[in-house]
Amino acid sequence: MTDLLQPAFDREKFKDVVHFICDNCNIHELGNVKLHKILYFSDMLCFLSTGKPMTGAEYQKQQFGPAARHLSATIDQLIRDNRLRVEKRNYFGFTKVDYISIQQPSRLRLGSNEEVQILREVIDFVCARSAKEISELSHNEAWHAAELGETIPYYSAFGMVPSEISIQDMEAAIEEARKIRPVINAQFQAR
Repeated sequence: MTDLLQPAFDREKFKDVVHFICDNCNIHELGNVKLHKILYFSDMLCFLSTGKPMTGAEYQKQQFGPAARHLSATIDQLIRDNRLRVEKRNYFGFTKVDYISIQQPSRLRLGSNEEVQILREVIDFVCARSAKEISELSHNEAWHAAELGETIPYYSAFGMVPSEISIQDMEAAIEEARKIRPVINAQFQAR
């Protein structure tokens, strides 16, 4: 049974999505931070677009932004499957992880063309920025919906979309409030 707040996790699709990302990113532009953020933004944007996340992965609120809960185990499985190689190197005094795809990713479980398009757009967006920039961008309204270490709920993705309230929206809300005010007053008086 799927929890409405946390959709079912599709482990095999998640593995294929991770492999697809690693295969479609420049090795020098993709590291651990960016991989987590590409997964997070792709799942959240897919949820906003279709009503369902791409993989159903759990993203935990961490200090440097959302982190996919199953990513380490998935990377290990991709290495065992000879689909991915991981190398670590010094990058300005920090350890940088390079993800190297060693075979063509499977498109069987990647999903619809819309999902693939979302992945490609998020990859381009994230990889065009530094890890620091993308971490800061991931500290959005959805990230603020959870406490440190907690799972970020998918419905919080709606907070990522900027909204504007027009004068017509405000006037309609005021008119609706005037209509229901007598009903609310009557309910309170009946108590």
